[in-house]
Amino acid sequence: MAELIDLRSDTVTRPSEEMRRAMATADVGDDVFGEDPTVRRLEEEMAAAVGTEAALLVPSGVMGNQVALHLHGRPGTEVVCEARSHVVDWEMGAMAALSGLSPRPVAAADGLLDPEAVAAVIQPWGGFRPPSSLLVIENTHNMAGGRVYPRPRIDALLEVARRRDLPVHLDGARLFNAAVALGLPAAQLAAGFDSVMVSLSKGLGAPMGSLVCGPADFVAGARRVRKMFGGGLHQSGVIAAAGLVALRGGLEHLAIDHANARRLAEGLAELPGLAVDLDAVETNIVLADLVTTAEGGAPVFVEGLRREGVLAVPVDARRLRFVTHRDVSAGDVDTALGRIAGAFRERSR
Repeated sequence: MAELIDLRSDTVTRPSEEMRRAMATADVGDDVFGEDPTVRRLEEEMAAAVGTEAALLVPSGVMGNQVALHLHGRPGTEVVCEARSHVVDWEMGAMAALSGLSPRPVAAADGLLDPEAVAAVIQPWGGFRPPSSLLVIENTHNMAGGRVYPRPRIDALLEVARRRDLPVHLDGARLFNAAVALGLPAAQLAAGFDSVMVSLSKGLGAPMGSLVCGPADFVAGARRVRKMFGGGLHQSGVIAAAGLVALRGGLEHLAIDHANARRLAEGLAELPGLAVDLDAVETNIVLADLVTTAEGGAPVFVEGLRREGVLAVPVDARRLRFVTHRDVSAGDVDTALGRIAGAFRERSR
């Protein structure tokens, strides 16, 4: 079989040669003691990039989000978030298991929370319903196809939260994708949030790692919770070294990823068996709906794609997700489109 074209996620990228060299030569120390100079450098540079006082390296975006939720929330309270957000669908019920929090999902057709809808579900303290303790905004929104929050929408949501004394956490796993799509600095999109999580291992292409960012006292608390959650890392400069390469140079490739996603989306939209909302393709994620779910729907069709040499993810019975990244070229996109067309031909036999 020809080499697989992996469009399952931007987390599948392998370390570049520059990253491997940086990891091999990293200056390290024990980060649990706060003594790893490469980690400190990464944390300082990420804090500067998103405009916060401090940052903390954590192993994953899930841990970064959960550290923030644990610090902002209180057991028995609710986290207001979009119904398909990562903290609801893809974090294994961690907010309940680790922090005693419940999600209060707010549905949004395009994945972008509506300020009035958010205001309507916020519950005060002292009533007969669980009070709200936190609002989470995901930018870009993964399950909405990488949709981007315009800054005015963010400002309106922050204003709703401020009126109700509600802290706001930004799940910015792909924040730099949003920044590139809007042509704005990441710090401008992160301004006003009480905490920010940014991932190194998605569009930026590092092998692992995320950072929790915010005020210095918040990050000091995050360090304690990271340890409690099992995320205290020792000679983690080898991880941070790759993260520095990603942060310093990975932004340049995001616009290419977005262009490749647009190329992929337009090609998929031309196939008779798929429907794609081209207006929803703003960054590096493409969602495509099967016109019919016969013969097993998306999960079975994805297996057919694998046999043709393309990897994708079934979101549900009808929908597929494709994600472009640094290891996928424009030529790979064209090849993938040909293979996907072949999978439809095979399906119709």
